Amino acid sequence: MKRENAAANAAAGLAAILFGASVVAVRIAVRDIPPLTLALVRFGQGSLVLLVAIAAFRRDLLRIDRRDLPYLALLGAIFFAVFPVTFNVGMRYVDASHGALLLATMPLWTLIISRFAARDQLSVRQSIGVLTSLLGVAVVMADRVGGSSTSVTGNLLLIATAICGAIYNVLAKRMLGRYAGITVTLYAMLIGTVFLAPASLVERAPRLDALSAETVAMVVFLGVFGGAVSFSLWTSALRRLSPTQVAVYINLNPIAATLLAAAMLQEHLSRTFLFGFVGVVTGVMIVNWTGPNVR
Repeated sequence: MKRENAAANAAAGLAAILFGASVVAVRIAVRDIPPLTLALVRFGQGSLVLLVAIAAFRRDLLRIDRRDLPYLALLGAIFFAVFPVTFNVGMRYVDASHGALLLATMPLWTLIISRFAARDQLSVRQSIGVLTSLLGVAVVMADRVGGSSTSVTGNLLLIATAICGAIYNVLAKRMLGRYAGITVTLYAMLIGTVFLAPASLVERAPRLDALSAETVAMVVFLGVFGGAVSFSLWTSALRRLSPTQVAVYINLNPIAATLLAAAMLQEHLSRTFLFGFVGVVTGVMIVNWTGPNVR
């Protein structure tokens, strides 16, 4: 493996672990902070951290062609406006481990969207992998729902979140041919934060002094590590690897989230959930381990 590709794989893996930790952080923070406000604060912090870092060390990376702003705005709307809103709202209704597993379907949606965009057909093996993982998702969605409309809503919102991530994975490749990953992340995150600002006005945000120390810590983590660091690593990996190759690392997400949820939230996993977990991960592995022809 080339050194550049090894670094890209490491970046994608670390980003996925941070995403898994972010699932738990959001699950904790969203108890006290409304979802739109939480998304605004998270990516507002992230944008500021990236802007300061780039201005201090690589000011040349701030330069972009104005003609690319609409495309970057599209990326920002998808990944830093719609994505966090559906994610944060969905996490109000499902456990952290449950939500992380639904996000683990992102590689499947990435493959399907990229294949559709390239007008390619899925192989028989890939089709089996897709069906296997979707079966696992169906099992997870049925687990502990018990007819609850809120659980169904949470499941659907998390699936929508995974699809948004997949769309970003495919569309971002165009900009990454022109700019560094951190540049694309900065502008997309900054524009996404602007999109979030008006929406958050409909929520009544709590006063800072009313928040617990745990909630404040989670918000800071989400802004710095779950925002600036993780998304920069993820987008940088997309510059070197294919969307599907990067997306497969999201499978580390439920593992990290499950371990942290068990430790911090005392969540207990049912046998049905574990069966669904195996189905999702097995399906994704089948899809992505189909030989060198898979891009």
